[in-house]
Amino acid sequence: MFVSKLNYEVKFMIILGVDPGTAITGYGIIKVEGNKFYPLEYGCIYTETQWTNEMRLKKIYEKITAIIEKFRPDDLAVEELFFNKNTRTALSVGQARGVVLLAGALNDIPVSEYTPLQVKQSVVGYGRADKQQVQKMVKIFLNLPEIPKPDDAADALAIAVCHAHFKQTQTRRIML
Repeated sequence: MFVSKLNYEVKFMIILGVDPGTAITGYGIIKVEGNKFYPLEYGCIYTETQWTNEMRLKKIYEKITAIIEKFRPDDLAVEELFFNKNTRTALSVGQARGVVLLAGALNDIPVSEYTPLQVKQSVVGYGRADKQQVQKMVKIFLNLPEIPKPDDAADALAIAVCHAHFKQTQTRRIML
């Protein structure tokens, strides 16, 4: 990342956003130049239901690590685990988050975590926005021809955009 002290803008930054899950982990890589966002790649990591939990977590770790090696992101942004009525689901999502956080730590990438409310607030301007509103704004921010699919990839891109907004605000505060 390069920061110009003359115009107080981040000139170049690559962010990896991750929406963790054991069955599907969404990821999105964006490049930020000043106030413009560019999608580099997005998609999902899928695991098979018949696999053991260890095998699922291994695949998530290996794929996230490969993405990190390919794009060399400056920052990693991950959705925080929010309260879930299904304890089993919450635990498995927490484990998936853990391997993503580990991949970031082992590659010396700063990790930031955002709640779904923070992501919606940052991307749409309203913390109670629905999924379609978030997806439409991601499409607009990244100048995409259509809403990114699947939903998990769109969510990961939204997390990356949220982080870019927080990082730009933080940078401006530091520079002033």
